[in-house]
Amino acid sequence: MINFPFVIVIFGATGDLAKNKLIPALFSLFKEDKLPKDFFIIGFSRRELTHPQFHVHFESERSHEKWGEFTKHLFYQSGSFEEEKGYLALIEQLRQIDDKMGACVTRFFYLATPPDHYETILDKLLSTKLSEGCGQGSNKWTRVVIEKPFGKDLSTARSLDKKLSEIFEEKQIFRVDHYLGKETVQNILAFRFANGIFEPVWNRKVIDHVQITFAEKEGVKTRGRFYDGVGELRDIAQNHLMQLIAAVAMESPKSFTKEDLRDARAAVIDSVRIADGESVVKGQYESYRKEKDVSPDSDTETFVAMKLMVDTPRFEGVPFYVRAGKKLEKDFVEISIVFIQTCHILFKEYGCPEIGNVITFRIQPNEGISLRFIAKTPGAKLGLESVDMKFNYSESFGTKGPAAYEKVLLDIFAGDQMLFNRSDELDSSWELITSILKKWNSEKEEIEVYKEEQWGPELANKLIEKDGRKWLT
Repeated sequence: MINFPFVIVIFGATGDLAKNKLIPALFSLFKEDKLPKDFFIIGFSRRELTHPQFHVHFESERSHEKWGEFTKHLFYQSGSFEEEKGYLALIEQLRQIDDKMGACVTRFFYLATPPDHYETILDKLLSTKLSEGCGQGSNKWTRVVIEKPFGKDLSTARSLDKKLSEIFEEKQIFRVDHYLGKETVQNILAFRFANGIFEPVWNRKVIDHVQITFAEKEGVKTRGRFYDGVGELRDIAQNHLMQLIAAVAMESPKSFTKEDLRDARAAVIDSVRIADGESVVKGQYESYRKEKDVSPDSDTETFVAMKLMVDTPRFEGVPFYVRAGKKLEKDFVEISIVFIQTCHILFKEYGCPEIGNVITFRIQPNEGISLRFIAKTPGAKLGLESVDMKFNYSESFGTKGPAAYEKVLLDIFAGDQMLFNRSDELDSSWELITSILKKWNSEKEEIEVYKEEQWGPELANKLIEKDGRKWLT
């Protein structure tokens, strides 16, 4: 529970992120009594709305009996991101809160807008001195929170990071990748480093390859304006996929502290490379160009698959096959560690399963971990089959734990940066992604259209099958 008063200003408060993630997460924390008695949420956006009209915006929460009580903490300020007028009105709202509390209240500025607005908002926070809190030192009283994607390529990411560093210190900056808040992603570290039986086999001598799938059944829905021109490579691969790779491949941190954990993540991300020039596939689902706010001749990719290598002593030579896409067969996020098939010579004549041991981390749905091993089938005749031993969060603990954004927000309020990106992690991931974008632009490759509710373009299957392997799902 957070035990000090705070105010969080959400820029882009009428957008999808605030509507579907941030306000629901804050409301959930409120219902669970994890927020202090005195807290204030100010939504900042272009629309001219009163406080009650802003409340109506969150239809999915309004039926709950505690919603009315929650709205006493929920306010609104209209304003253009480019014009100072709205920021000056915001200053007055913040002053009234400080006067009411009789002290400087800690301020969190959450940029829940498309990336195009980040630098504009940061400039205005600086010019209006909002970045300095209520005048008693910005280090103590203000924090800034920035959503992914952090830039559009390496140069824009570095430009944004430079601007941030000119206004705030690193300890004030929270770069959000909400997948780091997922219970299963965090549990990968516990699984690897708290269980002595797995670390000895977690290396290139025993692991054949790694598969990561990030599949979404829905298309872009109302995000067409943001997504078109951004695409799956920037929106998902640059952040979520890189963090999942880091969780699998990182070395044991020196300690379970913020900087040591970030050091271990950064070292892995810096070592990731494309396997070869033909190891990236891009696709687009059939109806994408008919989506709202999408260009009718758009070549934005809604699917990407890659064969990556992690050049560390532990994983040298072990391919990582990763894919992410929209309008696929189902919502499904999973990491599978596929071990070298070493079916003993005694069993060769009885037929060993094609794939032997696999450890799978399921991030959604039904978060959990499974271990596939080979067992004898019942009966007098010897036969072998793969079976799964499964752990499920809900069944084992009676809860899935806090939702990702609840965890993210609690860590932000507590000032804990362990599960947030550091600038060097982002720099390395953008170097990789930008190299792919440059290749696409220079070669003008045709995008492969794929049928919806399947598993993406056929080239994604060929990517892994040419190595004598196949996707597990």
